[in-house]
Amino acid sequence: MMTCKERSTLIEKLGVFLETKEQLAPVAARIMAYAILKGKSGTTFEDLVVDLAASKSTISTHLNHLQDLKKIEYFTKPGDRKKYFVIKKDTILIGIDNMVESWNLEKEMHLEIKAYKEKVNKLDNLNEEEQFDLEFHDDYLQYLEEATQSILKLKSRIIERSN
Repeated sequence: MMTCKERSTLIEKLGVFLETKEQLAPVAARIMAYAILKGKSGTTFEDLVVDLAASKSTISTHLNHLQDLKKIEYFTKPGDRKKYFVIKKDTILIGIDNMVESWNLEKEMHLEIKAYKEKVNKLDNLNEEEQFDLEFHDDYLQYLEEATQSILKLKSRIIERSN
């Protein structure tokens, strides 16, 4: 079983990562990290206040913001007045879609740059030493294609498991 210190360390590490990746405020990133590590059981407002050592107003502000961003949601339990916050199920799928869109834009840019360099190589009568090396673009385009196919395969598996 994981100790409180180990969990706190992991929340902090994941929080720092999410700050950058998701462009979140530090407390919002820690809330996401906490919810990720709590899993399906969810976390309560009170747990967040105590375990993240933040004020009620700070936690409330960031919980509302994360809900507005559709990154977290809550559920209730019969006979229990508390809200249990969890990561929204489609958050990872939205992240994958954003990643693929970014990679597709990057592919288009590399294809355009490569076409330009090919044209310069042909039209400017450059000797072999002066010509652009196009292997990098070919390799990078192959990488982007393979990465895209791999992440789309993961997305399919996630969708299959959730159905």
